[in-house]
Amino acid sequence: MTTTSPRWQWPLAYAVTALVFLAMDALWLSTATATLYRPAIGHLMAPTVDWTAATLFYVFYFAGLVYFAVQPALASGRPLAALGRGALLGLMAYGAYDFTNQATLQGWPWSLTLIDLAWGGTVSGVSSGAAAAVTLKFLPWSREG
Repeated sequence: MTTTSPRWQWPLAYAVTALVFLAMDALWLSTATATLYRPAIGHLMAPTVDWTAATLFYVFYFAGLVYFAVQPALASGRPLAALGRGALLGLMAYGAYDFTNQATLQGWPWSLTLIDLAWGGTVSGVSSGAAAAVTLKFLPWSREG
């Protein structure tokens, strides 16, 4: 087995996480905005996206996925562990957002909260699992030797 320093795993894991997550999220948002979000909470939506805020969310969230979901899977050599950890982190992060909105905003629909939770867990789990699998395939690392 070829071994590589783990420091090279982090940039690759981050890049794969970002690529998979952004591709999935772009597809989701391009279809769900008109059919789900606008009918449910259109009165709360800004007329345009605040790209600074969106970029900051993605930068920090991908770092969290790599640190809390992908890295433990890389350390154990078990990429499927990243899928489960990423899904759990997605449920918690999207849950913090949606349940806070549920608790504080009048008329926030429960259906939106439940769909968003499912989406957050799915996109976070899949992107984390893909990142761990790709990183371990191309940059394996062993503590031995």
